[in-house]
Amino acid sequence: MYDDHYGLSGRPFQLTPDPRFYFDSATHRKAMAYLGYGLAQGEGFIVITGEIGTGKTTLVGHLMETIDSQRLTAIKIVSTQVEGDDMLRLAAQGMGLATDGIEKAQLLDRVERALIDHARSGKRTLLIVDEAQNLPTSALEELRMLSNFQSGGQALVQIFLLGQPEFRARLNGSDRLEQLRQRVIATHHLVAMDAGEIEPYIIHRLSLVGWQKNPTFTPAAFAEMFRHSEGVPRRLNALASRVMLFGAIEQLAVIDGSDVAAVIADMSGDLPEAEPAPEPVAAEPESPRPTAETIPWPLRRLHFDPAPEPAANAMDESLLARIALIEARQEEQEASIRRVLTLLVDWVESDAEKPDLQAARGG
Repeated sequence: MYDDHYGLSGRPFQLTPDPRFYFDSATHRKAMAYLGYGLAQGEGFIVITGEIGTGKTTLVGHLMETIDSQRLTAIKIVSTQVEGDDMLRLAAQGMGLATDGIEKAQLLDRVERALIDHARSGKRTLLIVDEAQNLPTSALEELRMLSNFQSGGQALVQIFLLGQPEFRARLNGSDRLEQLRQRVIATHHLVAMDAGEIEPYIIHRLSLVGWQKNPTFTPAAFAEMFRHSEGVPRRLNALASRVMLFGAIEQLAVIDGSDVAAVIADMSGDLPEAEPAPEPVAAEPESPRPTAETIPWPLRRLHFDPAPEPAANAMDESLLARIALIEARQEEQEASIRRVLTLLVDWVESDAEKPDLQAARGG
């Protein structure tokens, strides 16, 4: 592992959120300011949103390490797609209350009593709900109802919602969440770090594990890291970890832009290549449908269906008229042949003169 090669006491770029490595970037500094303001109000909702990997969970971990546990009880819930009743039970379980076999009305009463007990002991209650974008409206409404609990004119619980950008859009655009929206007292959207924060971020994390400036990084290396990660902490961690491993394997004391570029190319090769789309199979040409003109005259009555085809391939009126004319002429010829055969049979069986066949055929 690269931590042994470079004499580090731990892994500075692990993907698992660790509040020890919290970095006070510009966007996280603003978020903490809004959190501080919101907590000072002691009521309502605080909403923090951000793209995947921007450090929302690390921010919460840092917050929970900085709060005074003697004055504030923080209950964290990582939400899934739970309905309102289940959200209430999760909150109650976070307070240490039993929930099995208890009706909702009784559970609400127990939750309120627990909140009052906390308030009487000089503690406030903060309910932190992560992945809020997964919550249905019923669960958000249940949280709003919890925020209504009061004692002596003071709110008994304050709620901190963390979610991805779609939760922010939903909260601002849904009429059904208007009452909750009116209770939001502070909100902030986390963004990626800018290019100038990449070097301080890397150095900060390395310093926490005993880095002695081995390896060092050139400005081009930091620029290449920003280009690939776009300033998103989780992407940057994944890249920096691979860069450190590359440096250990190659025994590098200085890592420059070309080294980072080589790692990026190697990481891109780790992704499975998309399978080529199958070649389109050419459809076999359909056999032409027989028509009155393509079937020999003696077989037309046996093989030709004069009925029109479905609407998509319907015959036009002129073709139908021609078919009707052909059939009429065929019937006339058959009748003429029958008359001629009858006269010939009569002539052969008698001694009469040769019959007038021209007249029998109708001239």
